[in-house]
Amino acid sequence: MEHRTIGELMTRQVVSVQLDTPFKDIAQILADNAVSAVPVLDSLGRPAGIVSEADLLRKAADQSDLSGRTPLPHLEAWERARAEGRTAAELMSAPAVCAQPDWTVVEAARLMEVQHVKRLPVVDETEMLLGIVSRSDLLRVFLRQDRAIQEEISREIIGRTARLGAAGVTADVAQGQVVLHGSLDEPLLIPVLVRMCAGVDGVVSVSEDLKPAMAAGSAEGSGARS
Repeated sequence: MEHRTIGELMTRQVVSVQLDTPFKDIAQILADNAVSAVPVLDSLGRPAGIVSEADLLRKAADQSDLSGRTPLPHLEAWERARAEGRTAAELMSAPAVCAQPDWTVVEAARLMEVQHVKRLPVVDETEMLLGIVSRSDLLRVFLRQDRAIQEEISREIIGRTARLGAAGVTADVAQGQVVLHGSLDEPLLIPVLVRMCAGVDGVVSVSEDLKPAMAAGSAEGSGARS
């Protein structure tokens, strides 16, 4: 199976700032480019961190509310230091959590989940910035057409495993939901097929109505004798 890589999904024209970019310039760059965050690059062009709208808003939230309608939020020492920041280096979340261009959607999604981030700068082997991938970029794999999913499953999974006894298996795909039908000579292959189908780009779920070939044959034989 061929999975779309992060290199294929990422945005290559990346808006970025430097470590010494001032607060107001960052706010202007975010507004002008309709983005919610940008990588902060060091002098060699490597991502040092990410500065986002949330990082900038921390400064506003830390200001006194003369109306008294909302309480001043409690900030940890590191949060207060960043709220008082004036440049990207002082405001950014660091270090930058990065991805490689040959990663799959699964690898990138897992890293985002573990690190609680919404986007990943994509870097090469020298840590130079190549692009950036966001959660919305990863979701693009689920726009894949049902027919393309069905063809890949039939060709690459069912076809490739037919020599193991999967020749009687077919796959129906609707809205990314796969249902496997048919019979297998080897029942232990059923969970293997399900897992393989679940790994196809664009698949939302996999269910099966697969029966052991011997059981299916016995049922047909019983019907014929009756």
